[in-house]
Amino acid sequence: MIPAAFFARMREQLKDEYGDYLAALSRPPVRGLRVNPRKLGRAEFLRRFGAHDPVPWEENGFYIDADSRAGSLAEHFAGLYYLQEPSAMCAAPMLGVSPGERVLDLCAAPGGKTTRLADAMQGKGVLVANEIEFSRGRTLAQNVERMGIVNAAVVSAPPDGLARAFPAAFDKILVDAPCSGEGMFRKDPDAAREWNERSVASCAVRQAKILDEAAKMLAGGGRLVYSTCTFSEEEDERQAEDFLRRHPDFTLLAVQKLYPHRVRGEGHFAALFEKQEGERGKVKPFSRKNGEAERAYRAFEADFLQHPLDGEIATLADGRLILLPEGAPQIPAYLHLMGVELGTFDGKMFKPAHALAMAFGADARSRATLSREEAERYLRGETFAAPLQNGWCVVCLENFPLGLGKCSGGVVKNHLPKALRKAALPLKK
Repeated sequence: MIPAAFFARMREQLKDEYGDYLAALSRPPVRGLRVNPRKLGRAEFLRRFGAHDPVPWEENGFYIDADSRAGSLAEHFAGLYYLQEPSAMCAAPMLGVSPGERVLDLCAAPGGKTTRLADAMQGKGVLVANEIEFSRGRTLAQNVERMGIVNAAVVSAPPDGLARAFPAAFDKILVDAPCSGEGMFRKDPDAAREWNERSVASCAVRQAKILDEAAKMLAGGGRLVYSTCTFSEEEDERQAEDFLRRHPDFTLLAVQKLYPHRVRGEGHFAALFEKQEGERGKVKPFSRKNGEAERAYRAFEADFLQHPLDGEIATLADGRLILLPEGAPQIPAYLHLMGVELGTFDGKMFKPAHALAMAFGADARSRATLSREEAERYLRGETFAAPLQNGWCVVCLENFPLGLGKCSGGVVKNHLPKALRKAALPLKK
C-alpha cells in the first residue's frame, strides 16, 4: 500500500496532471528490452521476433508485452538482448560516450546502463563499472560477460576510494544513484510499502556525497549524467541545483524527467552536466605478467580459436588470466572482472572460462550448434551427443555462443557455470 504522504506530495508536485498520474499508477508496469548490437542487429531482432514498438529515446530499445517470456529464452542467455525498463534507457545515451574514452559507471549493478555504455564504446577504451555491494557486483559481472563486453572492469569499491585512486581520470561518468524508488511502485510493491519521508531525505544526502566524489573523478571538459528512478524534487531537480552551487566549475546542459502518465515507462530523471576545461588525470597501467601461464593459454588458444587474440594478457593472484582492454588502469579495489576472463592456470593446465566463450566463441574451431529444444536442455545443465573431436568446444544456439562444453567419445559434458543454469537462476519476468 502506498503511503498517503506520497500522494500528497505528488498532488502538490503535479497539480493539474495529478489525476492522469493516478490513472497511470493503476495500470500494469511497462516492460522493454535493448538489443545487443555486438551480437544482433536491430533489423535481425525484428526478423527473429516480429514487430515490436520502438522506445523513442533508445535506438536499440523495444517494448515487450507484459507476459513476455523474453527473460527465459535461450536468446537471453546468449546475450542477444538485455531486459531493461524503457524509461531507464534514457540516461546512458545522454552521456554521449565515444569509442576510446575512459568511462565510469559509478553505481552500476545490475548492468543495464553499463551494457548500454559498452554498446557506444564498441570495444575501445576502458569502461569501469563499480558496484559497492559485493553480491550485486557479481551479478553485474555476469551480465557484462553474458553480453560479450571486452573492455570493462567490474569492481566493488566505495566512491571515495575510487576518487582517491582516479582524480580527474574519466572523460564521462554516469551516476545512477540509489534513490527512494518512486518510479518502481507499479512493478515493485515492496518499494511502495517501504517509502517514507525519511527515506527521501536520507537518499538525497547520500546522493550528494556520491555526486561530490564523482566530480573529483571527472576530467576537465568531461561530462557527467546524474539519474534516478524517483520523482521527488529533493532527489532530482533540487539535487541538480545543489550540485551546481557546490561545484561552480560545472554547467547543466540538459534535463529529462519522464513520468508514467506522459510516456510509456515507469519514470526516470536524468541531468547532464559538463565540467569546465582542465586537466585529464593519468592512470597507472594494469600489468601482472606470468610467462608460464600465458604460454599455457597461447598453446590452448592455437587449438581452440581460429585466430589469436590481440592485446595484453595478465595473470591475477588467484590464477585467472585476463585479456586487458587497451589502457586498462590499475584498480585498488576488489576486482570481479577486467576485460575478458580467458580462464585459469593451476601451474600445470589451462582451463577456459565461460567469458571466453561468450566474447569470442563465434571464432572457435569446435562448435556444437543446438536447436532451441537442445539449447534449453543445455541451459539446464544436461549433457548431449555431438559428432565432435575430443576436447573443449563452444555450445551455440545457431551461431550465438551459450557457453562451454567438453567432448569425449561423442558426448559433450556441460561446463555452463552452475550459477547461470536455468534451474538455479531466478529470471525476471
